[in-house]
Amino acid sequence: MRQSQKTEIQAGRLSRIDLENQKYTRVRSTNFGENKGMSVTIQDEVLDRNNLNKAYLRVKSNRGAAGIDEMTVDELFQYLRENKEELTTSLREGSYKPLPVKRVEIPKLNGGTRKLGIPTVIDRMVQQAVAQVLTPIFEEIFSENSFGFRPNRGAQDAIDKVISYYNQGYKRVVDLDLKSYFDNVNHDLMIKYLQQYIDDEWTLKLIRKFLTSGILDNGLFVKSEKGTPQGG
Repeated sequence: MRQSQKTEIQAGRLSRIDLENQKYTRVRSTNFGENKGMSVTIQDEVLDRNNLNKAYLRVKSNRGAAGIDEMTVDELFQYLRENKEELTTSLREGSYKPLPVKRVEIPKLNGGTRKLGIPTVIDRMVQQAVAQVLTPIFEEIFSENSFGFRPNRGAQDAIDKVISYYNQGYKRVVDLDLKSYFDNVNHDLMIKYLQQYIDDEWTLKLIRKFLTSGILDNGLFVKSEKGTPQGG
């Protein structure tokens, strides 16, 4: 192993230790108008009006199919106009309950199928609002060699990294695929991992609700005792 790689691993471990000793119950808000300059909880950040508006715009731009309630992205705006206060109150008080995701299967290049779970557009907006707050926290601990599903990173960045390693003298590539990884994520282990960095009961309970909301597969409800649906 080259010295640069050892240094990166050691730095990653030090960063992990530092973050474990500094769990996030509160974050300093500098982006949101209503709370600018104040120390607020993660819950406050998630439910901030500007954050929710940003989440709505992101869901709208992503489009996508309707969930089991058949509400489309185009219908979401009118729903929020009529029910925004009720929605935010249910989230704040902990009574919000995500609906089961709609199970769909899409073909894979190898001839098999990939199972996707489509949340309702309301649930997608709430998930997006949470992700917008948590992403900066976890971006600090993710590997510099990780490129999937991360902001401002993509396939071309991964290719550039591979080229840089090739130019350093590395000539072998290892290609691995973990079969049905997302379908088998252990919920308790995932929450335990999140607890290393987030000491916020409201956030952790909301995430678990999404993990255990269940699946509607051809009209039949299936409990989601493990796994995290791909699609939300």
